[in-house]
Amino acid sequence: MWTESIDVAGPYNFDLVLDRLSNDPLNSVDFDKRSIKVPIYSRTVPMVILVEALGSTDAPSFRLSGSFEEHKEAAVDRIMTIFQWHLPLEHIHTHFETTTLKDIFLEHRGTPLILDFNPYGCLVKCIVHQQLNLSFAYTLTARYVRTFGFEMEGAWFYPPPEKAASITVEQLRELQFSTRKAEYLIGLSQLIVNKELDIEDLSRQSDEVIIDTLIKIRGIGRWTAENFLLFGLGRPNLFPMADIGIQNALKKLYKLEQKPTREEMEVFSESWDPYLSYASLYLWRSIEKRSEK
Repeated sequence: MWTESIDVAGPYNFDLVLDRLSNDPLNSVDFDKRSIKVPIYSRTVPMVILVEALGSTDAPSFRLSGSFEEHKEAAVDRIMTIFQWHLPLEHIHTHFETTTLKDIFLEHRGTPLILDFNPYGCLVKCIVHQQLNLSFAYTLTARYVRTFGFEMEGAWFYPPPEKAASITVEQLRELQFSTRKAEYLIGLSQLIVNKELDIEDLSRQSDEVIIDTLIKIRGIGRWTAENFLLFGLGRPNLFPMADIGIQNALKKLYKLEQKPTREEMEVFSESWDPYLSYASLYLWRSIEKRSEK
């Protein structure tokens, strides 16, 4: 078992991070210990990294621990990417101090943009979540992962593409997937297995190239592609205007009688560039319920 201590530039509120991550029943969050078990891969080796918060919002520090000493460096790099510890939030908060999102950023100060633990899993989750209310979307995703994925040291791993590509539509229908959603998930996995889609290679491309590539895949529209850029890759300047949550948050913020039009959203968001992803995150956060700790 190895351990590693890491200091991070504040503000960084890990308690708010855990609060948001706890919405997903697949995540192993411990509020008392301020920790989470993170399932990752180093090449093809699955491993679980325990991430524990030791510091405060203004002086954040963390302890990582895991097995496989030979994969320690890769594991630490991946955890730093997932939790965005390389990107100081202070200048982002400063940017929003003169915008209409000032109060929301103050209320949720130090909330970073956290990546999903695996880019492929992020795409799968986006497909499952399409056109579902959030509660059932999480339930359906958990049902899928617990049926076809695997658990290790208290953390759940999504089924790898090789496994998912062999699942039948009928098997997913038994979990309450729609036929089309089942076909989309299986089809995506088959593209990866057949080497028609390389997510690692795609992840190095520009936002526009990634969106153009993904929307050609059956079952993936712009909303899914944008969410993949946000939560799969951590791209900083995404604003999914078709997202209902963002529309509802803007309606609440600006006290609108109905959801904003695309033109209104373009005007609202002009001053948020080049950190539109953080505007999106904080708008979502402004209407999410806090967990009962």
